[in-house]
Amino acid sequence: MTNILGISAFYHDSAAALVVDGDIVAAAQEERFTRKKHDFNFPEKAIAYCLETAGLNPEDLDYVGFYDKPVTKFERLLETYLAFVPSGYRSFRRAMPLWLKQKLHLPREIRRGLQDRYQGRFVFTDHHESHAASAFFPSPFDEAAILTLDGVGEWSSTCYGVGRGNKIELSHELRFPHSLGLLYSAFTYYTGFRVNSGEYKVMGLAPYGQPVYKDLILEHLMDLKDDGSFRMDMSYFNYCQGLTMTSEKMHRLFGGPAKPPESEVTQREMDLAASVQAVTEEVVLRTARHVHKETGMKNLVLAGGVALNCVANGRVLREGPFENLWIQPAAGDAGGALGTATFIWHQLLNKPRTVGKTDSQHGSLLGPAFSDQEIVSVLEDSETVFTSYDSDEELCERVAELIAEENVIGWFQGRMEFGPRALGGRSILGDPRSEKMQSVMNLKIKFRESFRPFAPIVLREYVDQYFQMRADQESPYMLIVAPVHDCIRKTLGSEYEDAFGIDKLNFVRSSLPAITHVDYSARVQTVDRVRNPLLHLLMSKFHEKTQCPVLINTSFNVRSEPIVCTPADALRCFLATEMDVLVLGRQVILKSQQTTQATDEFREQHLAQFKLD
Repeated sequence: MTNILGISAFYHDSAAALVVDGDIVAAAQEERFTRKKHDFNFPEKAIAYCLETAGLNPEDLDYVGFYDKPVTKFERLLETYLAFVPSGYRSFRRAMPLWLKQKLHLPREIRRGLQDRYQGRFVFTDHHESHAASAFFPSPFDEAAILTLDGVGEWSSTCYGVGRGNKIELSHELRFPHSLGLLYSAFTYYTGFRVNSGEYKVMGLAPYGQPVYKDLILEHLMDLKDDGSFRMDMSYFNYCQGLTMTSEKMHRLFGGPAKPPESEVTQREMDLAASVQAVTEEVVLRTARHVHKETGMKNLVLAGGVALNCVANGRVLREGPFENLWIQPAAGDAGGALGTATFIWHQLLNKPRTVGKTDSQHGSLLGPAFSDQEIVSVLEDSETVFTSYDSDEELCERVAELIAEENVIGWFQGRMEFGPRALGGRSILGDPRSEKMQSVMNLKIKFRESFRPFAPIVLREYVDQYFQMRADQESPYMLIVAPVHDCIRKTLGSEYEDAFGIDKLNFVRSSLPAITHVDYSARVQTVDRVRNPLLHLLMSKFHEKTQCPVLINTSFNVRSEPIVCTPADALRCFLATEMDVLVLGRQVILKSQQTTQATDEFREQHLAQFKLD
């Protein structure tokens, strides 16, 4: 038996993944245990979880892999600072202590994190090699083109190549500082959101605006070629040498300074979001077409932070030349832990790879699970009133009734998801037919901006009846945006055409208004019996009652909080919000039956723990 631990750490979204004889046994982000969003520290708790799941100790590990090469990354930092002397000095001074104390001594840090009980070899894979491995090796393809896009690894910001059998090879790269991920992050900063955290807000905000700045971006900020490669004019940016993303020159070009965090979103921010999103989609589409032309492959796999841009992914699927697309569910840095572990097994140890009808990522349900006995113990200790059900059938029958009555449900089942999306293990569920549900869930449960869309989950066998997708297409990891089907759209009059920005929220655009974004799009997750049998049963019950095979699915957390991990996390989040029902395993908790209701003070204390995105 060969036990391989993969680690990503010290930038953002630290994580650990364990591969045993080629099988992905466990994987989790450190943030889920520490409750610190995007936790970058050494993933001590995530590693402990992975080892415990497999019944292993540190000394039982055969290999430990790290997701990038710190010495190469350090060289890039030094070269960049030297290129911008003296303006980069402040940034250099802030970065060096952590590098000299920790990042340049990773074998020591990892051994310490493993309690000095691991004496084996360390493997340091290239950052984009880790992304590529995470995209190809778990995929359902025997061969595929590989495309990785993010902010920056060591030097690379975009790479492509091919995967065949048990080997990957990256042949081309785009290098720092020219980076699609950093361009998007610059606009995330400029529109008032947190870099490496708020990019998905920019994507959600984009449909409210018009891409009126697209030409300015392409004329001044970047020189985009037909093959998707580009060079950026760095005089508009400040991330190479400074502590901000954008420069005064960019502020002059777009008519003002960066929006202060938490200030009101205006039409200008909506138009900026629409513009950078349009540019991003154009770059990704051109790149995908070029990669197809160069590789001749019919399948494409994606990873890297930009691969979480599910709007761009949807366009690649619909408009691009590839027949099939598979995206790593943990496409960002967390997935690098899984990538380095699978790379060691297949590429370095030359172990064969078995390809089946579905991917080998087990629905990305790779985190901790809790027994009903453990759940009941938590509920009894907290004096929570609950009802237990004897079977999945009875449980799903009851919960389907509650959803149909427009209750908002906290759904905590089985193993926690690996990656940023809640996929039915740690989810908040609701009725998509409700006209009030989006507003209620945003403002009273998630405590977040009203413009944020909610995603649908749909029984896979009905996907083509509600969304513009092929009947044989699946999107099990909620990483593809598709237009809602014409048959459920509602005709909107001239009043809608005249509406601007957030005012568009006031119009009902389809028979499933809670999951239809203002541009008639939806971030689709298909649910099947194999990956998620209990959620499939619940949705089937709801379908029987309502003739609707679709639910709202959003992550089980409040704004800026990591997705809940334990029953205690779920109970705290439930009590701090206006969620109506909590389902923990086979236990159902109704808010109306609790003797102690959450106070405003408790709610404020809960929210205050988490930094805003």
